[in-house]
Amino acid sequence: MKRVMVTGALGQIGVEIVSRLRSELGVDCVLATDIRQPEGNPIVENGVFEVLDVLDAEKMYELATEFQADTMIHLASLLSSVAEDRPQDAWYINMTGLTNALEVSRKLDLKFFTPSSIGAFGPSTPKNDTPQDTLQRPETMYGITKVSGELLCDYYYTKFGVDTRSLRFPGLISYDALPGGGTTDYAVEIYYEALKNNHYTCPLEAGTFMDMMYMPDAIDAIMMLLKAEPTKLRHRNAFNVSAMSFDPVLIEASIKKIRPDFTMDYKVNQKLQQIANSWPDHIDCECAKEEWGFIPKYDLDAMTCDMLEKLEAKLSK
Repeated sequence: MKRVMVTGALGQIGVEIVSRLRSELGVDCVLATDIRQPEGNPIVENGVFEVLDVLDAEKMYELATEFQADTMIHLASLLSSVAEDRPQDAWYINMTGLTNALEVSRKLDLKFFTPSSIGAFGPSTPKNDTPQDTLQRPETMYGITKVSGELLCDYYYTKFGVDTRSLRFPGLISYDALPGGGTTDYAVEIYYEALKNNHYTCPLEAGTFMDMMYMPDAIDAIMMLLKAEPTKLRHRNAFNVSAMSFDPVLIEASIKKIRPDFTMDYKVNQKLQQIANSWPDHIDCECAKEEWGFIPKYDLDAMTCDMLEKLEAKLSK
């Protein structure tokens, strides 16, 4: 992995993985792409950047060829909440974009990574200690695209020999980039509101447990998987990964340890609640630990402490 092309580089994961790759490989060795090009954005301004609509297969191929990429990280997609509002767009963007990226990787012999999600599971999946290999019957368009994506990546590996790798991410929490329409976004929003207003109105019911991960652990996981010896990977597409499982009550309590006056009430968003209820409470990550050494560093309280500290500095600028 020496020259990496990233799609969806201005999204929540993209911003941080591009920064990490540029620091490790060099600024000129990472091509960041996105459908938009906002002025003043450090990802746009401080390295190689190109505007790319992932539905444009020809341009994607041209950019990867000209850049002489050896690795493709495909992040562009519509997330769970947005996908339910625009299901046809979600299928078209998520699946066509993925197919285009896999085709470029096949033609140019690139190592390939794309994220999957706990959204790939459904209400018939075991909710506690959800196994790596289990029933996947999601009831959301986002989840359907993720299951289809896992199978498509497996197909490109077995049929064409593309070195595909993927992670089933839980909710990702970051102080750097804002979330982009996911069901677990409340776990980011609550920290902003704790600092801005000392109060948060939660869109999910108390007792709604979901797996979560702090973004530094997520970026570490991507880097570790990309660097892992391919012969050791029995589960390529995709590994269960998580760092913690909590409900709104637990994250409220964690914030109160630092900001005792923080308050929270509830106004349940039924669409988000229905999606959350269909996902696991806690997934089993043993395969990721055994096959490439996955070990998260942050638990809920460590994450809360770091999030509030970093966000306070960010918001004070």
